[in-house]
Amino acid sequence: MGKSIQICKSKKSCIISLCLVFFLFPFISHAQNNTIDSLQKILQTQKDDTNKVNALNDLSWAFGKKNDNKKASRYIDEAISLAENINYKKGEAFAYMHKAVIYELSQLYDSALKNLFITVKLLQEIDDKRRVSQVYNNIAGCYAQWDNYPESLIYLYKALKINEELGDKSRIAHSLREIGGKNYWLENYDESLSNFSECLKISKDINYSEGIIDSYVYIGDINVIKQNYEEALKNDSIALEIAEKLSHKHGLAGAHTGIGIVFQKLSEIEKKSGNEALSKNYLSEAAKNIFTALKLYEGFDIGAVGDTYSRLGSVYTNLHKFPEAKEYLEKAVKTGKDIGSGDNLATSYKEFSALDSAQGNYKLAYEHYKLYIQYRDGTFNHVNNQKILLAKTTYESDKKEAIVKAEQEKKDAEAKRIKNQQYFVIAGLGLIVLAVVIISMIQFRSNKQKQKANLLLERQKQKVETTLSELKSTQSQLIQSEKMASLGELTAGIAHEIQNPLNFVNNFSDVNKELLEEMNDEMDKGNINDAKVIANNVIDNEEKINHHGKRADAIVKGMLQHSRTSTGVNEPTDINALADEYLRLSYHGLRAKDSSFNATIQTGFENSIGKINIVPQDIGRVLLNLYNNSFYAVSEKQKQLAKDLSDFENLTGLGNFEPTVTTSTKKSGNHIIITVTDNGNGIPQKVIDKIFQPFFTTKPTGQGTGLGLSLSYDIIKAHGGEIKVETKEGEGSTFIIQLPTT
Repeated sequence: MGKSIQICKSKKSCIISLCLVFFLFPFISHAQNNTIDSLQKILQTQKDDTNKVNALNDLSWAFGKKNDNKKASRYIDEAISLAENINYKKGEAFAYMHKAVIYELSQLYDSALKNLFITVKLLQEIDDKRRVSQVYNNIAGCYAQWDNYPESLIYLYKALKINEELGDKSRIAHSLREIGGKNYWLENYDESLSNFSECLKISKDINYSEGIIDSYVYIGDINVIKQNYEEALKNDSIALEIAEKLSHKHGLAGAHTGIGIVFQKLSEIEKKSGNEALSKNYLSEAAKNIFTALKLYEGFDIGAVGDTYSRLGSVYTNLHKFPEAKEYLEKAVKTGKDIGSGDNLATSYKEFSALDSAQGNYKLAYEHYKLYIQYRDGTFNHVNNQKILLAKTTYESDKKEAIVKAEQEKKDAEAKRIKNQQYFVIAGLGLIVLAVVIISMIQFRSNKQKQKANLLLERQKQKVETTLSELKSTQSQLIQSEKMASLGELTAGIAHEIQNPLNFVNNFSDVNKELLEEMNDEMDKGNINDAKVIANNVIDNEEKINHHGKRADAIVKGMLQHSRTSTGVNEPTDINALADEYLRLSYHGLRAKDSSFNATIQTGFENSIGKINIVPQDIGRVLLNLYNNSFYAVSEKQKQLAKDLSDFENLTGLGNFEPTVTTSTKKSGNHIIITVTDNGNGIPQKVIDKIFQPFFTTKPTGQGTGLGLSLSYDIIKAHGGEIKVETKEGEGSTFIIQLPTT
């Protein structure tokens, strides 16, 4: 391990002591403020019940605080015996926990572990998860005292899991703090940094000072290892500032140690760069901070004192103050031997080897280095590992015994259950026979009811099928009625349209007759030139007759095409011509009904569209329906305004309304957009979502079937397009048809 790790381990014993106090406190839950005398008086008056167990536990704790372990152990054993007799597992768990604490304080960690494992077993039986997590932390502390950090981590993670389930932030922070420390000592630096960063965040939320200070110190130590010295100094300085505000002795010592380590590292860098003066200044700062840490550690953390002696010896060696270095390293070795710490001894002998080399005493340096290797490789830890194995084996044995006992109890309970079942079998059989008879009677009655119900259902089914057939027939009739109504309106418009070309044909025929008579007269007179002029006029008139004849023929064909059933076959169609044709037919159809009606017709056709593949009869029906609706809307608005003018002569502006219907086409990408706009009354917003539903109409009863827009919607969808409406009540509506070009 590196130097920084060895120094950081000086925090270990102090943290474990804090862990002991932090997690043991919730177990002391009874008469803590009572004196020993008052507790003994209470004990004399108590019966053999749970209160007496609690009093015995309180007495054991009171004597334990006075370091009278003999009396404390006596009361603990009494508490355990009574708790077992009355099956008071909580009191028994507290007693074993007190017993473990006494062993921990006496550094008898193998005995402490045995009692801690018993405590866990009892607490799990009463499902006291919170205290189980506390005991796991104490178990982890015992393993840490033996430097068995992997085993310690196992129980710390178990404690963390329980604390997360319970949502206890203070204990989560404490667990993360302990886990971060163990990962640091195992050189899992990234994991340790993550642990302490999370601990710092939670500690700030709950104002947990130890978590905040330790997190900053450890994050600083990790930054030293990663050679981020500026960041390390920043974190240690923050820790120092917080510890000073809180007068937190342990935090002050840890922060000063961390700052001393940073300055020592900076000194090494400057020395390699040849800047001896700055290197020496940094070493002086390191010595000052480490010496301050030593004074803080003295009296409450002997392990930290030993590590700090080693660090001061290293600093004074680099300062070439060899007598001072030797003095502190000898103290470090003595402390390591006194507390039996292989880590302290390994660090001390390594620094002694460096001191000997600096003085040129290479033989002694070699001897000290061998001692360093010996302690580093853990010869001291071998015996302790054997103790751990023994404690764990004992625990596993107790656990197996408990499992066997539980299995036997389970078998006894199963045998009792089977015996009880036998008593109920005969009675159960009798009940079953009775139930079968009752069920048979119910089933017989149910079958008769079911036959009646089936007969009724069959009749209702036939009635529903008949009704459905009638509805389908009615629907077909309504659709045909809508088509015929459309055809009737179209026929009226066609009749008006045909009248114009027929008038032209008749007029020009009469004119030609007169011209031919004049031509004969001129020929008789010998005026050939005049006769030719008249002949040319006749020819011009014949062309006009032919043109208007074809016009009438086209109108008739259009009517026939609309009236016959759609073939459903797409044909290349001039959409502009189709839209214009049906617009005029619709307009004249309305005028045929109401000769007083006049409206402005506006068109805006994009000539570049060309022909598109559609079913012309179907799209024609859609356009005709939209035009009819638009002309109806502007006509109704005009009638309403006329009524308003007659009822309220003093109103002005109402007579300026000019009924207007506009249609346009344009190409947009792969689609053709057809719009039909009117300036009628618009569609009320409350019914806008219903207009494409079958049989819904806003027209008065008898004037509409409610199928026009529904059929139009289906036709456009069948063409792969869509139809939508934009409207503003009182101002008009716009229907937008979008059709694909292919």
